[in-house]
Amino acid sequence: MAKNPLLVLSSALIVGLWAGAQVVQIPYVINLIVLVTAILYVACHSSLILREEQALSRGELPPGDDGTSSENIPAPPSEILRKEDAMQFPLLGSASLFSLYLAFKYFDRNVVNMVISVYFGLVGCAALTVTFSPILGAMLPKVFTNKRLQKEIKINHFLPQFIGGESPWVISIDASLADILAFVASVAFSVVYLKSKHWALNNVLGIAFCLQGIERFSLGTYKIGAILLVGLFFYDIFWVFGTDVMVTVAKNLDGPIKILFPRSLVPNAETGKIELSLLGLGDIVIPGFFLALLLRFDAHKANLPYFPTDCHASFPKPYFHSALLAYVAGLATTLFVMIQFNAAQPALLYLVPACLVSSLLCAVVRGELKDLFAYSEEEEEEELAEDVKKDSSAKKAD
Repeated sequence: MAKNPLLVLSSALIVGLWAGAQVVQIPYVINLIVLVTAILYVACHSSLILREEQALSRGELPPGDDGTSSENIPAPPSEILRKEDAMQFPLLGSASLFSLYLAFKYFDRNVVNMVISVYFGLVGCAALTVTFSPILGAMLPKVFTNKRLQKEIKINHFLPQFIGGESPWVISIDASLADILAFVASVAFSVVYLKSKHWALNNVLGIAFCLQGIERFSLGTYKIGAILLVGLFFYDIFWVFGTDVMVTVAKNLDGPIKILFPRSLVPNAETGKIELSLLGLGDIVIPGFFLALLLRFDAHKANLPYFPTDCHASFPKPYFHSALLAYVAGLATTLFVMIQFNAAQPALLYLVPACLVSSLLCAVVRGELKDLFAYSEEEEEEELAEDVKKDSSAKKAD
């Protein structure tokens, strides 16, 4: 099977830049742009697995599958954003951001960071397990993927049903030996991170969050993606330019919600720490959702088979490539303005227009604007709503 050289290069760059930045002084602007571009390229191509999952949800089966075994194959969990959620997202984000601001203002900073770090350590452990399990499975003998631990655990509880749900709680475990090894290693890694808070370990968790988030999350439609981006465009501008909330939280929050880039490997004489620049994960993940949707639209237009998923498949990617290049240009503009004026910049101020304008221009030039707006990954929900509407109409006719 032919490999996508850009995908292989991007994967190597993620590992190489992470390791190299710890021993070699890499200009942080170059480090930031190249690393983020590589993360987006890998994560978006990994999201092609969603096409297979969506096909299964529509009742389609892989070639040669008679349907007798498909129910035994659990689909990986994914989320599809609804229009209402996209419209509420900036409001919920604002509430969360302001809550953190108040927490840092009225409570001890170390206590707040300890609580947040424990939370992100647990979530990071799950993200690392999912990220590293396939890698271990590919490197180790097949017995580590074929041998599985399957167990169902029932836990009785005495909580009210509206709080704890029905008793007993049923926990199903279905994991390979590679999954278990990845989990043990992830737990150990998270413990080391919580104790050391080293910037390089922070970046491992941040990269894992980006990869897994973009891979498993769908915006549903182009229109929903545009609503989300426009809402967060104004959200970012208000909280950065209008208040000190965003900058205060970013500087005080000591957790893997950002990727850190060393400006120098020589510790500051006064603080004893190296100087770091940062980029919030939201400035990677939110546009990443949109880029991944465009890549799957490219795959749809190219009639790429749903089965099996091949992230190395070769097909035309005009929308993805144009939006990715525009994202890089927007990110470079953000850094230029930030350095030129020596002031924090809302990255989405530059990234959102870059992604939206590039994709719309591509659609206009190719004469596919209608197709872009009609593309949907919510087919199952749409079909269900249509069936309900038809049933309602039939009842009225009777």
